[in-house]
Amino acid sequence: MTTEATNLSLVEKQLMQLQQLEIIIDREKDVLQKQDPDKLLEITDEKNHLLVAIQTLDQQFEQSILFKQEKSQGLYEEQLSLIEEILLRCKDKNHVNGQIIAQSQLAVERMKTSLLHSHNKSSMTYDSKGKTSGGLSSLDLKA
Repeated sequence: MTTEATNLSLVEKQLMQLQQLEIIIDREKDVLQKQDPDKLLEITDEKNHLLVAIQTLDQQFEQSILFKQEKSQGLYEEQLSLIEEILLRCKDKNHVNGQIIAQSQLAVERMKTSLLHSHNKSSMTYDSKGKTSGGLSSLDLKA
């Protein structure tokens, strides 16, 4: 196999990896919307492995002088254009997933605040002057 053919197969491999990444990011969005923590851990692990593989291959390209020369001659223009398009879509979709996570965290924080407020109301007591105080602390109990 010639070096040009090897580089072409590596570029096509990276293209396939990015296509897989896009599919994983789409699945990740579905899991985030369904709020399934077990599936989310599974997908996150799969995504991380793929990102490491993409990065490793990217480093190979970075170190290959021959690849850089062939690229400057326009040999892989079509594949690199597709890679760039997919990469941009992945970034956009990943951003959307980040927004879903942020909204979920806000919802959890609101629920936590609401539960704490509700708990404080139910444990609220009144002193002899009618002032409110919370929980057992008003009894001056010490552990």
